[in-house]
Amino acid sequence: MIKTNLNVPIKILFALLLIFGVRKANAQKVFKIQTDFTQHIFAFTEIEYLEDVNKDFTIEQVSGNKFSKRFKGSELSTPNNSHLQSVYWYRIKIRHNTAADKNYILEFFDQTIDDITAYVPTDSGKYKTIKLGDKHVFKERQLDHKNFEILVNNEINGDRVYYFRIMSSQTADVIIVLRSVSFFIKYALNEYFTFGIFYGMILVFSFYNLMMFIAIRQRQYFYYVLYNLSIGFYEMSIDGIAYQYLWPNFPSWNQYAYGVALFMVSIFALLFTRKLLLVKTKAPKLYLLINWTIGIRTVIFLICLLFNRTWFNYKFIEVMPLMVAFCTGIYIFSKGYRPARFFVLGYSFLFFGFTLKFLISLGYSWLNFGIVSYYSLSFCFVLEMIFLAFAIGDKVRLLKKKKDKARQKIISQMMINAKLKDTINQELEILVKERTHELQEKSTIIAHQNEELVRTNAILQEQAEEISQINTFLEQDNIELQTNVDKISRARIMSAEVDFDEFSKIYPDPESCYKFLSELKWADGYSCRRCQNDHYFQGHLPYSRRCAKCSYEESVTANTVFQNTRILITKAFYMIFLIYSTKGKISSHKLSEVLGIRQNTCWAYSSRIKRLMDDRKKELRNAGEKGWSKLVLEQNG
Repeated sequence: MIKTNLNVPIKILFALLLIFGVRKANAQKVFKIQTDFTQHIFAFTEIEYLEDVNKDFTIEQVSGNKFSKRFKGSELSTPNNSHLQSVYWYRIKIRHNTAADKNYILEFFDQTIDDITAYVPTDSGKYKTIKLGDKHVFKERQLDHKNFEILVNNEINGDRVYYFRIMSSQTADVIIVLRSVSFFIKYALNEYFTFGIFYGMILVFSFYNLMMFIAIRQRQYFYYVLYNLSIGFYEMSIDGIAYQYLWPNFPSWNQYAYGVALFMVSIFALLFTRKLLLVKTKAPKLYLLINWTIGIRTVIFLICLLFNRTWFNYKFIEVMPLMVAFCTGIYIFSKGYRPARFFVLGYSFLFFGFTLKFLISLGYSWLNFGIVSYYSLSFCFVLEMIFLAFAIGDKVRLLKKKKDKARQKIISQMMINAKLKDTINQELEILVKERTHELQEKSTIIAHQNEELVRTNAILQEQAEEISQINTFLEQDNIELQTNVDKISRARIMSAEVDFDEFSKIYPDPESCYKFLSELKWADGYSCRRCQNDHYFQGHLPYSRRCAKCSYEESVTANTVFQNTRILITKAFYMIFLIYSTKGKISSHKLSEVLGIRQNTCWAYSSRIKRLMDDRKKELRNAGEKGWSKLVLEQNG
């Protein structure tokens, strides 16, 4: 028992000395291929690196003795390019064994590395160059696989040094794995099977929620579908599946497709959060914050897309929409909205995975566990997708529960209404019977009154017919009287025996003047002045006539004394009347005072009328009842 207690500290001390001794020696560890070897992941001192700041080192320089001492052993299990502007050289040493399998594969896990130049040693001591990286066309690879693979020949014994020149615009994990071909085939099949399950889950979830959206038209399902598809788009962009199957001939797009996918993930996540958690009604300020976040994230995306696409590498910007959605879920859950609990749980996993990736990118390399850390975010996406589906289901369950409660309340209210209706109907039946009896008594009285009214109506009807006949006779007399008055008035005007008050009653407006001119001008019938056709249509101007044959339109004032006059037609009528009635003795000053027209205009127009009166003395002397209308029409009219 005492020996055991003493041996434990000794063993621990020996292990610590061994570890520190290895670190102090700083010698690169050589991996030895054994006969039963299947897979080995290079880590720590098995990988040495050299930073090429100026990007001008050649393989001849790097593989020489002078540069050999400048290589440093990796202090991380998964080294990376901490300075994105530099080129990094990595080297590993493999001791080949011809007794083992003849063919092996060197594989790089990180599919986001832009450019890898592998220098594979040959039997002659020189190096064979192999180009890899996601900036090269996919068909240039040695194997059609999403990762970067290099075929390694194991036909000779001895140590061989492999050099890799790596340059990438974003932080890349240099995970180098040596596998036998048989193990690689088994691993690749299992890996693609896992991817099939992962992307199959995304498609199944998306298709199911799309059907739900089509069925009930709630936008939360539509946003969830777009969110899941965006996650699938992002995962395919970073794990190489999309480059292999969707755009193998477009390496330039492959450089920033993940940035577009991340933008879509952020936007649809916020839209889904806003709709699922009813943020607009439950937290108006957070609703406004989400809208601002969507706008800011869109502006950042457009700046990166239009000005510098390498800025998509700053993935930490996704912390902003992630934190807004996460905090919104926590706040809504704290207010008692139960579906938010699954939302918060799902985003907790996503927040953990993103935080892990973010801390690794900041230099906390002790959090990098190789393949586990590399696929941690994908695993968190799966968990989040499942819990978000639970959140949607929980919301639907609550809605259904509320709907059932509302339905029960409606049924209860309907039962109460039915009872109330029966009670009211019974009371109404009693009242109806009482009212019916009263109405029957009153109907007898009303019947007698109706008989008397019928007799009275018959007498009134006879009187109404007699009054109607008298009104008809009176109306005919009024019409004849009005016609006679109008004829007498017109006759008096024509004979210049009226004053202006009576004149203005006969011609109160331009309409009556135009009508008089029309009757006077075409008293003997219409005849077109161009083609002498006697058929016409109504023209565009008041009382004008348009020839039905040549379409010539003649206004009512054309070829009259009123043609082209600028004086109102009513005042022009009255001016002619005054001049005619005074036999031309009225002065232009008097006309200006009576008509309210400038004296010069009155003088010019009265001079014209007086000349017409002189020219037509004979006609006016024998005019009789036609009076001053003889002055209106031109002689050629």
